[in-house]
Amino acid sequence: MAHRNRTLQETTTSHTPAEVLRSAKDFFARQTGIYAAFPEQESKAHVTMRGQGGEEVVIGVVPDGGSTKVTGSTYLFDQQVARFLATLAPLPLEVTEGGE
Repeated sequence: MAHRNRTLQETTTSHTPAEVLRSAKDFFARQTGIYAAFPEQESKAHVTMRGQGGEEVVIGVVPDGGSTKVTGSTYLFDQQVARFLATLAPLPLEVTEGGE
């Protein structure tokens, strides 16, 4: 994956925006060593965390009907952002009747 594609990552989840932001703060606080990051700024739509060497991690949320769109941005912690996004509950699959 090109570095440009790793600095901004997105997903959609069934979690509420507040649950996503709370989970992000918990997830990054539990990381060990140089990959830990702690809240610096936050609102109802985002949390900015600062880690080792001043590295910044931003998680943004936007409600979208019954789901939440989540965006994660960072320069060096791209693997940790990807792991965090993977912990979020996916949207349930839509079931349709066949043959129509």
